[in-house]
Amino acid sequence: MEPKRVLLICYYWPPAGGPGVQRWLKFVKYFREFGVDPVVFVPENPHYPMIDESFAAEVPSEVEILKLPIKEPYRFATWFSRKKTKAMSSGIISEKNPSLLEKLLLFVRGNLFIPDARIGWVKPAVAYLKKYLDDSDIQTVITTGPPHSLHLIGKRLQADLGLQWIADFRDPWTTIHYHRSLRLTRASREKHKRMEREVLTLADAIVVTSPNTKKEFSEITNTPITVITNGFDASEIFERVPDDTFTLVHVGSLLSNRNPIPLWKVLSELCTERTDFKDALSIKLVGAVGDEIKESLQEFELKELASIPGYVSHSEALKIQQNAQVLLLIEMDRPETAAIIPGKLFEYLKARRPIIAMGPEGSDISAIIEETESGRFFGYRDEKILKEQILSYFHSYLTHNLNEGSRGAIEKYSRRELTGRMAQLIKNLQST
Repeated sequence: MEPKRVLLICYYWPPAGGPGVQRWLKFVKYFREFGVDPVVFVPENPHYPMIDESFAAEVPSEVEILKLPIKEPYRFATWFSRKKTKAMSSGIISEKNPSLLEKLLLFVRGNLFIPDARIGWVKPAVAYLKKYLDDSDIQTVITTGPPHSLHLIGKRLQADLGLQWIADFRDPWTTIHYHRSLRLTRASREKHKRMEREVLTLADAIVVTSPNTKKEFSEITNTPITVITNGFDASEIFERVPDDTFTLVHVGSLLSNRNPIPLWKVLSELCTERTDFKDALSIKLVGAVGDEIKESLQEFELKELASIPGYVSHSEALKIQQNAQVLLLIEMDRPETAAIIPGKLFEYLKARRPIIAMGPEGSDISAIIEETESGRFFGYRDEKILKEQILSYFHSYLTHNLNEGSRGAIEKYSRRELTGRMAQLIKNLQST
């Protein structure tokens, strides 16, 4: 049987680094095993805040890649401040004391570019793809956001060509935490909601990464919604070389709005109470780290025990988390982040190291950690039990008996298994 051809429209693609690129790179990697032949459409000259050349090797050689130039507003914004623009495009937004320039850039970003700064790519992309699709046998188009402007390309192709359209949401749209930082006018907020409602209503199928997002979208649309989480790639295998010190490792961006003050307080107390704990403790924060995090480490006298190596390649990040004694997963203490499941959680599961996670009540993270028996989830007011858990892990470390995490089944979160679910959704849609 001939593979089902589909068109995937995405912004983040190798050599982009970070979690945004991995979801669809992995689907494309495994699609042909499940009878799906993807054609990938991406920008030719995108503005990626992080680069990881290692991802390019994972793109199957037989996959057709279409590219079209994009005009990036962030390039013009660098005329004002290259440092501020790079920080904002990476998601680093100063919420406490934004400068006048930051306020201006945020206002422009939030109100002149709706839904996002890639809106200018929609019209030329539609024109280019309509010509390409005229001579193809493609029946299904998939758009993935953010940036959510790419969903508008899918909407136009569905309307003009009668294609089936799947809209994939790696993050929520109007309820994402940074919307409150964009200084949106009332008219802009209403425009966002209208666009969101149109995409959710008109798409033939919606895919989300968390149960909370499905619940949120179900209140807006009757379109079928499927939860397909992110995952880990079982083919990535490294030999574990355990860290000698009692390492608490966080991999990925740890920005100022995710500053885990209770964690720093507990670690500081333990260092004061126990010399052996202080001598053994090592904190590794791998990735972009906000200034407030660094200030807190200084305030709680943990700076000398912390290392901040910055962004590393994906393969190096996998090694670091596999060698860790304990893995940290920190989400903002806000109700709207209950729907956010960081992609690194699934790679943490594969590393099989105990996880200490912090986030809001009702977080989807908590359910996965409990299901897989991979660690403990704590709220920001759970200092006492957080301290007890860290001390318990430390005692196990001292006796060389720190148990593996992920004692429950994790196979359903492998990238290959998840690709099978996505492929089945595509085939079911095409058979209707």
